[in-house]
Amino acid sequence: MIEIKDLLEKFGNILLKEELKKSLIRETISKAINFQISPEDIKIKKGIIYLNIKPIYKNELFLKKDQITQALEKSLGKKSPKKII
Repeated sequence: MIEIKDLLEKFGNILLKEELKKSLIRETISKAINFQISPEDIKIKKGIIYLNIKPIYKNELFLKKDQITQALEKSLGKKSPKKII
């Protein structure tokens, strides 16, 4: 029989991976647009990055979108998000 602690440990590892992914995305975008984004402003759902930032920074982000997606693919591999909104 599977113990509850084993199941909770598995979910804990999944949550840590998501936090790591979010921090890598935050660092990559912050380097590209020269603006620090808080972790609360980033949401990831179904391979899409949702950002809650000012429009001026979003415009700069969309200008450098190819550079950012390439950097994310390099650091995250196949599991990197493909869209930024």
